[in-house]
Amino acid sequence: KLSPAGEELLLLAELKPGRPHQFDWKSSCETWSIAFSPDGSWFAWSQGHCIMKLIPWPLEEQFIPKGFEAKNRSSKNETKGQGSPKEKMLDCGQIVWGVAFSPWPSPPSKRLWAHHHPQVPDISCLVLAMGLNDGQIKIWEVQTGLLLLNVSGHQDVVRDLSFTPSGSLILVSASRDKTLRIWDLNKHSKQIQVLLGHLQWVYCCSISPDCSMLCSAAEEKSVFLWSMRSYTLIRKLEGHQSSVVSCDFSPNSALLVTASYDTNVIMWDPYTRERLRSLHHTQVDPAMDDSDVHVSSLRSVCFSPEGLYLATVADDRLLRIWALELKTPIAFAPVTNGLCCCTFFPHGGVIATEIRDGHVQFWTAPRVLSSLKHLCRKALRSFLTTYQVLDFLSNATACVSL
Repeated sequence: KLSPAGEELLLLAELKPGRPHQFDWKSSCETWSIAFSPDGSWFAWSQGHCIMKLIPWPLEEQFIPKGFEAKNRSSKNETKGQGSPKEKMLDCGQIVWGVAFSPWPSPPSKRLWAHHHPQVPDISCLVLAMGLNDGQIKIWEVQTGLLLLNVSGHQDVVRDLSFTPSGSLILVSASRDKTLRIWDLNKHSKQIQVLLGHLQWVYCCSISPDCSMLCSAAEEKSVFLWSMRSYTLIRKLEGHQSSVVSCDFSPNSALLVTASYDTNVIMWDPYTRERLRSLHHTQVDPAMDDSDVHVSSLRSVCFSPEGLYLATVADDRLLRIWALELKTPIAFAPVTNGLCCCTFFPHGGVIATEIRDGHVQFWTAPRVLSSLKHLCRKALRSFLTTYQVLDFLSNATACVSL
């Protein structure tokens, strides 16, 4: 038996689902999505049985293991009062597959909400979108728990959702009906475009932080990159040997990572198609191997908030943390059941993993002080594309040679 590389992460807290008595079918217990709000004040947890929980962050004391002092607990208790946010239970009527928070704060939204809920005041608000088993998308206001919109169009499960980071309330949905759809929630959930090209179920979608590009991955070996300006296919990335199931852009939009059932994560330059690095998930326990399903098949990959780390979860029941410049994990966490997704807390220091039976676990995540080089690179990439950077370097080299 092999030992996973790196140090073991500390378990900070755990959420366990209640099981409503009126549901008794096993499949409804499965959960597929978790998310932190962009400002870090809410955690969304699809806990199974068609229920979504909205939990204020940081967590209350009952979720924290004895002996662990949560960093923000004292400040939360001091500020907790009559106006404090309260946990909310959202009954969706269908199994929840994908969730996404809008950027914070979103623009004034009178046109969107007033048509459906005249009692909602004209203020900027945080919303949560949920993709359901029947192809519907439900839009909720987080602060009040009001259902604002039902968005229809997909013909099968809505597997993933992504808002544009710009705050324009443009929403992208990925579905088992083999399409991606673009919606403008500020125009009564108008469908802007249907993106066609995938031949299999679309598993995930990710919008680059600079809002220029959309990545989508389906039950296929290739990854599609779309323009968020013209909504046309820009290029395909070829390199995986099996279905790609997860994708994520780096915070500065310069890198793209994709995870596949072939046990590999590939890091790409999305502009040049260059394959920059591969991270291979070695088998930890040979006894777990199965001839039909490789136990190191990937399920999810995501960048840390500062862009210096990656987190992956695989079928060998391990969460792994990777430093971008290394080919082996720097940290890991073992779990007792199959993992389906992971996500970083937006301010760093914590990563959440969801297990298919509905449990959510929160782990320590590496903290790092970004180097001046990294900060300068991040600043440059906020307004320069890869092509502009390459042109700049080419011109600089030519000047030096003269």
